[in-house]
Amino acid sequence: MIGFSLFFIYLHRNFNITMRYYEIYFKITPKTQDACDILTALTAETGFDSFIDAEDGMKGYAPLDLFDKQALDDALQQFPIAGTTITYDVTEMEDKDWNEQWEAEGFAPIVICDRCIVYDALREPPADAAADALLIGIEARQAFGTGNHETTRMVASALFEHDINGKRVLDCGCGTGILGIIAKKLGAEEVVGYDIDDWSVKNTQHNAELNNVEIDVLEGDKSVLSHINGIFDIVTANINRNILLDDMDAFHSVMQPHGILILSGFYEDDAPLLLQRAAELGLQELSRKTDNNWCCLILSNTGG
Repeated sequence: MIGFSLFFIYLHRNFNITMRYYEIYFKITPKTQDACDILTALTAETGFDSFIDAEDGMKGYAPLDLFDKQALDDALQQFPIAGTTITYDVTEMEDKDWNEQWEAEGFAPIVICDRCIVYDALREPPADAAADALLIGIEARQAFGTGNHETTRMVASALFEHDINGKRVLDCGCGTGILGIIAKKLGAEEVVGYDIDDWSVKNTQHNAELNNVEIDVLEGDKSVLSHINGIFDIVTANINRNILLDDMDAFHSVMQPHGILILSGFYEDDAPLLLQRAAELGLQELSRKTDNNWCCLILSNTGG
């Protein structure tokens, strides 16, 4: 059985963690990064919420009522890499609240760019933290974003590299609120966040209170942006490739001329596709970060 902490970190935020799931173990021979990426792309419409790496392949997770075995078999028939074989086994996972177990065990302190320490707010802050370290306490209640995942760390690190003081910041898909809290601690004048999940909205509000900062949080998708007054100096979005592609125009519509857009939640191989869409909107790459094949793009709104 997959470790619950890893399972929690990689699952998307758009489902109920108490749902019953299939675990599908894909054995890929030979296993390559290209084969793993193509597998996840081909099977994206067959009921899977998420995939994680396995020793000789990948593990996928699909709700019992959404998994489509015939569609999966049809997708695998289209696998384009000659000489690669893929077999799979399906196991019904134990019906339990994995998130509750993850919360009970908590997480070890996470250091971000040697300037910030994210710690489990249910425990004491690390006693050996440097005097000038920015301490962020997080209670992760059914929400993504403790800083444990590469994408969260990269976006957080990018915030430290830009002048946040006095700026207006938007966090798209705020999860636990960690990015907005960091922005506020770095001197942002106003932080607005939104998420499709009501528990993420509540978790962000709760974590903001724990850290003595104020964040305006809305529930919904990109459509909430039409109800927000004003524009933003910095926009962060740590979601997934397809949502980023669909929502980038909405992000751009609320950005200041020469504002900064920080994107993550995708592999480096997907960066050209995102940059193509960005260029269509007048967004230009300033820099990027990579960590274990995950990517973070920092873009400037040169098109105004």
